[in-house]
Amino acid sequence: MPEKSSSSKTPSKKYQPKGLTILYEDEDILVVDKIQGLLTMGTDREKEKTAHFLLNEYAKKGNVRSRNRVFIVHRLDRETSGVLIFAKSEEAKLFLQDNWQDFSKNYVAVVHGKLQEKDGIITSYLLENKAFRVYSVKDPDKGKFSKTGYTVIKESDKFSLLEINLFTGRKHQIRVHLSEKGHPVVGDKIYGKPDREAKRLALHASSLTIYHPYTHKEMSFETDIPLYVSVASFSIVL
Repeated sequence: MPEKSSSSKTPSKKYQPKGLTILYEDEDILVVDKIQGLLTMGTDREKEKTAHFLLNEYAKKGNVRSRNRVFIVHRLDRETSGVLIFAKSEEAKLFLQDNWQDFSKNYVAVVHGKLQEKDGIITSYLLENKAFRVYSVKDPDKGKFSKTGYTVIKESDKFSLLEINLFTGRKHQIRVHLSEKGHPVVGDKIYGKPDREAKRLALHASSLTIYHPYTHKEMSFETDIPLYVSVASFSIVL
């Protein structure tokens, strides 16, 4: 096999995509910090204001050595910010997706209330209905197995700051699991409760550890927790 460089490249500031901070880039992968409010990929209604579209444009204009496109490996909800990785080839995409369950995916979230158990694991079978709302079912033949680990790292009378380990990556998994436990994520308009003080969903993908698709070396990517909001007497950063 010929030698291949996997060293990080310095992105051109001229082509920096709006709403995305490039954390790392080489010939095989592109890792970014996505802002809240930006879709990962296009929908029937929105094609261009997405991380996928912006990074495809970046690859075409800012990096002439690239394969001129990026491949979606996983998704973050529009309302969720944080670490998002794309592949630069079909081979790299398949490697990352095939090994995704073995990677470490950590989030931080602010939820309503105080959890009785300060750390634990939530499991269920998740199913999506015709209204695109996700919920847990008991029948394993109908839902997809989902596993979420959490640890309380700070709390007040009304809110708790959690560190979350995502063992599986189902749609809305964290939000549904915490809501069904009675502690919805602050600012969640679908699975939560009305909260006028919440300016955004208090959920952030804080770190991701993978094996590189070419070198197979372990790599970790982290982001700062974005400034969020002071709610009542509970001052937090998210």
